[in-house]
Amino acid sequence: MSNSNRRTFMLHVAAAGAAFSAGAAQAQATGPKVEESDAQASALGYKQDTTKVDAKKYPNHAASQNCATCQLFQGKPKDATGGCPLFAGKQVVANGWCSAWAKKAA
Repeated sequence: MSNSNRRTFMLHVAAAGAAFSAGAAQAQATGPKVEESDAQASALGYKQDTTKVDAKKYPNHAASQNCATCQLFQGKPKDATGGCPLFAGKQVVANGWCSAWAKKAA
């Protein structure tokens, strides 16, 4: 394979990867909301309202913790919902919480 063909091939691979990533992000940004009754949500203690988290079951939970302040939240800071890699293809509520919460880097 000549350098020209290799370069063209790599440009096509990069373009396809970017298109795929954009499509996956768009799909996750428009998916249904995670229900608290979902198996994954239940296993992680997900609540759509951080003030309703069981303090006895999750003693490390703090009222200031919510999905919008979590490193995994893929929405914008003012979005009401956003994607989360733990719930592929579904939206979490910005004011929600789960036991996988990790403080967003400043």
